[in-house]
Amino acid sequence: MAVHIRLARAGSKKVPFYRIVAADQRAPRGGRFLERLGTWDPLRKELVLKRDRVDHWLGHGAQASATVDRLIKKAANAETES
Repeated sequence: MAVHIRLARAGSKKVPFYRIVAADQRAPRGGRFLERLGTWDPLRKELVLKRDRVDHWLGHGAQASATVDRLIKKAANAETES
């Protein structure tokens, strides 16, 4: 079973809101997932991420999508600046 860290859309029409989840690659975008790792609200530019759990999944071979990879790097840069 290949695990991907990706976005699952949870917002309504024209109000996007995403959950960052670890999911089996065969599961649909908004469907079943293994664990919720954080949230991303692009309208408010608000990112909440459980770094320890993301590192756990990446350490066990999970692959992050391109967007989630960019968000993880953005969160890491914000931590170093603080």
